[in-house]
Amino acid sequence: MANASGTLAYMTEPGRLELRSYDVPEPAPGAIVMRVLRANVCGSELHIWNGKHPQKKSGGLGHEMVGVVVALGDGRTVDNAGEPLQVGDRIVAPYFQTCERCFHCVRGEWNLCDNAYEHYTKSPDEWPHFHTSYATHYYIAPRQYVYKVREDLPDGVAASANCALAQVLFGLDQVGFRPDETVMIQGAGGLGLYATAILAHRGNRVIVVDGVASRLELAKRFGAHETIDIQRVPDSEERRSKVLDLTGGRGPDGAVELTGVPAAFAEGLTTLRRGGTYLVMGNLSPGTTVDYDPGLSTRRALTVRHVDRYEPRYLRTALAFLEETIDLLPYDALVDATFPIEGIEDALNASARREVTRAAIIP
Repeated sequence: MANASGTLAYMTEPGRLELRSYDVPEPAPGAIVMRVLRANVCGSELHIWNGKHPQKKSGGLGHEMVGVVVALGDGRTVDNAGEPLQVGDRIVAPYFQTCERCFHCVRGEWNLCDNAYEHYTKSPDEWPHFHTSYATHYYIAPRQYVYKVREDLPDGVAASANCALAQVLFGLDQVGFRPDETVMIQGAGGLGLYATAILAHRGNRVIVVDGVASRLELAKRFGAHETIDIQRVPDSEERRSKVLDLTGGRGPDGAVELTGVPAAFAEGLTTLRRGGTYLVMGNLSPGTTVDYDPGLSTRRALTVRHVDRYEPRYLRTALAFLEETIDLLPYDALVDATFPIEGIEDALNASARREVTRAAIIP
């Protein structure tokens, strides 16, 4: 690979992108060089693209991916489940690492590692260049987890295991909704659809709220029992009343915010039943505020849990869920638009306009 060249998307500033070429590196001991087969557009990319990410203002883009091993560093002979690794294997990897040494890692809070983005935030000009997945190649550092992908999982299904599915599985396990509980999902993008599938599979009654009719139709295919279209019910109080009507006047037992819209957070708080639990994962860009009534939350005995990233072992949990449900759910409908690496700007803009449910880049 010493003379091989690869291409990656370089964001010079939010909203401005160019393609650059670099030599494909040889892997250091414990590292892996992967050829990217497919990389998805996640909401996090849209936050970065629009300049709303608190850290990343330039550099590479992309983190949801599946690829094939092209080179293994010395000592990297198995994946993190103990399965043998060799050149040609399809794999997935979290885009972040667990350093195992910082305050949070020592406490076992793997998802909060202080050095999680050590590689992800590097400039592509810095070796080994391929730190992100909108590229022909991706460099997996020694402390990043990696898992083999079973042969019967298509690339389009496996690519979303990191981060959408792993993130939702981890978040839901943090709050532990009981199977007999009704849960409202705010947002029917990639994460919302996965949350719908998981909860319906676990026996929950699921109500999905979104403003795109095609997404709501897809939510039904993934197990939603009821849906509410924001375009048809534009008033927040009317939506709240509709949810109350669907839940015997009490409100849902739980809710999951996956919109990235601050107003949705405020709406979710007022819709939950007394004693309800709110999982918040979509609002991840600091700096935007909404009115918050702490007295209301206290009097209604609400539990609000914010979750950032996931424990990397959940990537294997995500693969297991896909393996279990591959013949039960319409995963092929999740990614409804594909773009070449030269069309990444089109993919990002179409996703931001909600013209597609989920876009994929195929280098």
